[in-house]
Amino acid sequence: MRSKFQLLLLFCLMALATWAQESPSSSFNIGDTAPPLRLHAWLKGKPVRYFRKGRLYVVEFWATWCHPCKVAMPHLSALARDYKSKVTFIGVDIYEKKTTHLEKIKSFVDSMGALMDYAVAVGDSDFMPAAWLDASGEKGIPKSFLINGEGRVAWIGHPRDLAEVLPRIVSNTWDVKAALEKRILEKHLEYLDEDESYELARFRGDPGKPDSVLVLVHELLRKEPGLKYMPAMVANTFSALLKTNPHEAYLYGKELLAATGEHLPYDMIYKNVEGFPTRLPAEIYQLAAEAFQAEIRVDSEYLYLPDMYHRMAEMYRRAGTPRSTLQ
Repeated sequence: MRSKFQLLLLFCLMALATWAQESPSSSFNIGDTAPPLRLHAWLKGKPVRYFRKGRLYVVEFWATWCHPCKVAMPHLSALARDYKSKVTFIGVDIYEKKTTHLEKIKSFVDSMGALMDYAVAVGDSDFMPAAWLDASGEKGIPKSFLINGEGRVAWIGHPRDLAEVLPRIVSNTWDVKAALEKRILEKHLEYLDEDESYELARFRGDPGKPDSVLVLVHELLRKEPGLKYMPAMVANTFSALLKTNPHEAYLYGKELLAATGEHLPYDMIYKNVEGFPTRLPAEIYQLAAEAFQAEIRVDSEYLYLPDMYHRMAEMYRRAGTPRSTLQ
């Protein structure tokens, strides 16, 4: 047994020795000149051909099939109205299926009415995703790019965070350098978290090798403590603890719920509990319900709440907690 542990530890150290120190570089980042707009058609609002000096712009990427994009639209519309005199919002449709014709996209935009209260265009099928999302290292939508008065990218992120960022950019109190440093760190951690998830996958499964997962996670966090609450690290740690020591899993989950930070992966707690093949202690189901509550508290605008509350109630039921105690 000891020799096997030593071999595993040696494997961990070898993996860490070859660990890339930086994520793959992107073509542009915060502080760089924004790529040009290359659009196939304008569906709503006054067309924008280029970024005018002194004017701020929000370029929001979306698609008709993207539920989070649809959820973000009323929020974006409210911001567009509030900052109408200083900021131009442009929704750019991309990533549509080949069978989705322009008429269908136009019909969707018309159906949204005041819930999509800003200019809307259809992006060039190749250029816009490649020049904006791929070049900046972004993978999914919705995604917002905020362009400052000099035509440079001031911020990149999820539209849910625009309400916090936009006032600071409008008032010229936004620190572009600090935003760039923060984003470089975030992208670095995302890359490492995803990369190491493939290594950890070798030990997952049913029953898998949960002890091996925990050893490797320990070594990864020793190398890069910033990975502690990244999605893959949380998912693998919590899943392994559920199999080896449910009470330790409970304590780990409570630690995550008490942590501070942006967009903590609470879903890695309740999804692992929901998918666990055997009965777990009541405290674990209580923990999962609390994880649902935490996510609803910080992200209610972007969740399908009927489903979330239904699943949370099921966790309380399994925990033996009366529904009258739901918050």
